[in-house]
Amino acid sequence: MAWYRELLIGFDLETTGTDPREARIVTGAVIEVRDGQVLGRREWLADPGVEIPADAVAVHGISNERATTEGAPADRVADAIAEVLVGYWRTGVPVVAYNAAFDLTLLSAELRRHGLPSLRERLGGQDPAPVVDPYTIDRSVDRYRRGKRNLEAVCAEYGVPLAKAHDASADALAAARLAGAIAARHPKVAALGPAELHRRQIEWYAEWAADFQDFLRRKGDTDAVVDGAWPVRELADETV
Repeated sequence: MAWYRELLIGFDLETTGTDPREARIVTGAVIEVRDGQVLGRREWLADPGVEIPADAVAVHGISNERATTEGAPADRVADAIAEVLVGYWRTGVPVVAYNAAFDLTLLSAELRRHGLPSLRERLGGQDPAPVVDPYTIDRSVDRYRRGKRNLEAVCAEYGVPLAKAHDASADALAAARLAGAIAARHPKVAALGPAELHRRQIEWYAEWAADFQDFLRRKGDTDAVVDGAWPVRELADETV
């Protein structure tokens, strides 16, 4: 059976902000999906330890009061999510995250912030893999399609239901189903095994970043730098 009809692990975080090196986890979800059907789910609500900005509350709906009264300590949430994901990677099961470089970098920053083992350390020195990122794949296989590339827009393009955007569970499930829909439409993606697809995404993301950086510099932002690392960006010392 093709990889996209086998077990996939949808993953999503909702957070305090948009910088993955500085934002904190508010909610997280891991959804087990096989051939589009949900087999199991895990969900977390964290007390991020900092105030959740109003614009972030407006996106995901988690108030500061709820996070502080109902949420688990941030270090416990980050550690638990990391252990769950690593458990799948150890057995070769793909983790699907839309814009994986955001979620996995943010999780990595949280682990480092709390003095916890990194994803790589938990994997015996290996990089987290395989990862499937529908955002990176879609941008490569349908490069010239007009319109937005956020999760809602790309789900609409591929006919994948997304009932409640910016809910971690809904987004994680949509990401997993979207990976299957993209593979079903594009045989060259379906034909790749998870390990080879992971390697290709590293290349595709780096190519996109270089092109986008060049575009920004041509437009006058001569100092523009677009990080081409995927699926986890390097963390600077100040994130500790």
